[in-house]
Amino acid sequence: MIETAVVDPPRTQPRAHISSDGSPWGLKLVTALVVTVPFLGLLIAMVQFWNRAFGWLDLALLVGTYIPISLGVTVGYHRLLTHHSFETNPIVKGMLLIFGSMAIEGNCIGWAANHLLHHQLSDKEGDPHSPVEGLWHAHLGWLFIGRKADPNFYCPGLLKDPVVRFVDRTFVVWVVLGLLIPFLIGGWQGLIWGGLVRVFFVHHVTWSVNSVCHTWGSRPYATSDRSHNNWVVGLLGMGEGFHNNHHRWPRAAIHGMDRWQLDISAMVIQLLERFKLASAVYRIPLETRQRAARSPELTP
Repeated sequence: MIETAVVDPPRTQPRAHISSDGSPWGLKLVTALVVTVPFLGLLIAMVQFWNRAFGWLDLALLVGTYIPISLGVTVGYHRLLTHHSFETNPIVKGMLLIFGSMAIEGNCIGWAANHLLHHQLSDKEGDPHSPVEGLWHAHLGWLFIGRKADPNFYCPGLLKDPVVRFVDRTFVVWVVLGLLIPFLIGGWQGLIWGGLVRVFFVHHVTWSVNSVCHTWGSRPYATSDRSHNNWVVGLLGMGEGFHNNHHRWPRAAIHGMDRWQLDISAMVIQLLERFKLASAVYRIPLETRQRAARSPELTP
């Protein structure tokens, strides 16, 4: 496949499409609860683990919710919705976006718009979450600032997609369901491990892509930002940690471009493709990657 231009807005666009007036106090309170309550759940889980009040069902609920919900973010929110790395049918799209909503990282349309803004101004003024403004800001602090992208400018097509609009408008339903299911299976223990602890890990792995992967790791490809490949985040984040690869080719469906770069999200997309549930999977030819690796480093 011949490399084509990515769908992200060019860096030359004005910043008039960014809202940075700050979040209302009510929204900041909700954000604080979303951040702190899973941490409290982790503390409870650690005490239980230390006292051996921990069973196989707890572990199964943690892993069994972490994997599909993480893939909902990486495959659904990120590669499918934001970058159009592949195409799929409405049922698969809806399921992926529902799982992504259960991560409690925001409505899918707003998530996509903010991520496109990040690519437009990566590590420049206006980037929603850049370590240029501090590692803490990149990881967590940006959530309280209220710097948001306008979906009408960054992803107007998503506003016309009935499946995307439905999942976006019913976001709270999927958040509640993501907590209710482990509770119905395992009671309060299930809510702690399959709910709060899972939310904590999904959140911090996702945020590590913004902070860790713009600070530490390797840079095999020249980009005008500080994106790095970090294999630890790549492993925990279903392949999202190969961030330099992603910033070099934002539309690529496969981020782990070398054999030793484990990209579980890409494996899922390839599996969907094999069963004819995914098409138009965007790949970067080996020759293109080899040529890019020989390019001189750009200064962020």
